[in-house]
Amino acid sequence: MKLNDIRDNPGSSKNKMRIGRGIGSGKGKTGGRGGKGQTARSGVRINGFEGGQMPLHRRLPKRGFNVPNPVTYNEVNLGRIQEAVDAGRLDVAQPVTIAALVAAGVCSKARDGVRILGMGELKAKLAFEVDGASKSAQAAIEKAGGSIKLLAQAAAEA
Repeated sequence: MKLNDIRDNPGSSKNKMRIGRGIGSGKGKTGGRGGKGQTARSGVRINGFEGGQMPLHRRLPKRGFNVPNPVTYNEVNLGRIQEAVDAGRLDVAQPVTIAALVAAGVCSKARDGVRILGMGELKAKLAFEVDGASKSAQAAIEKAGGSIKLLAQAAAEA
């Protein structure tokens, strides 16, 4: 057997039907689309139209709610912050803010602030000024000797 002997199994592929090529082809004139009207045209179909009956998508109740102005935080784990400190991208003497994290490459852009999560280990003594932090992150920061100032709480109290 050679490469030029390889063939598809008989009957495994069919030739494409060329529609609209004359009445002798069997798919001429209307090209399999039937008579006139909307469904005979290209690009126009009433999707979900049920012959005047109330369509399913209008019979079912609406669900859920979309918040008009959602607040999106950068979520950063303590392990990522420790990696930035070890690499020398984050200054231990300066407070850790969203601007410092963006400059260090930990966050790509500022968004609405930063929220610290407790995954990973923090060894450096850092002062955080962030919008939010999980309880495990707060405990780990205080255990390492650092401090945390939550800007969201300070704004709410003011």
